[in-house]
Amino acid sequence: MNHVTIQSPVWNETVANLTLMALGSSAPEILLSVISTLKDIEAVPPELGPSTIVGSAAFNLLIISACSIIAVGGEDGEIKAIADLWVFAVTSVFSLWAYIWMWICVDDTYISVFEGIMTCVFFVLLITIAYTADRLNKYRTNQRMSQEEQEENMRNEMMKVKKDRLRSLAR
Repeated sequence: MNHVTIQSPVWNETVANLTLMALGSSAPEILLSVISTLKDIEAVPPELGPSTIVGSAAFNLLIISACSIIAVGGEDGEIKAIADLWVFAVTSVFSLWAYIWMWICVDDTYISVFEGIMTCVFFVLLITIAYTADRLNKYRTNQRMSQEEQEENMRNEMMKVKKDRLRSLAR
């Protein structure tokens, strides 16, 4: 019996970057805040948790982004381009809005349930809009490809399937 293995991405890259990567880079700070709050639920929460989350987010947004931009590319004078300008614009606007929203929420030193719910709504909105922008970009890119390029891509996909089939038979 021949088995064919076809590899297909489970997550959209944009969604994975905005959810899994963000959670992975902020998990220690989030856990620190949750553990310190749960230690004494009746006490006033310590400032360490929120401060580390905000500091980590600022570091990730500014320093890591800057280092990534500097590291990309090789030759001097090489022009760097953003592959998907709409996703970049969406994440940039939402990053700015996140800091403004945080300032609005902590301005009165009390975070209401409504503010917590709205924060979750903004996150879902970010993921939805960024995913839509990513899919539209891929659709436009496919529309711009010539018929020959589309046929070449189909041939490459078929070659991948054939190679996978041969690998599975070799096992």
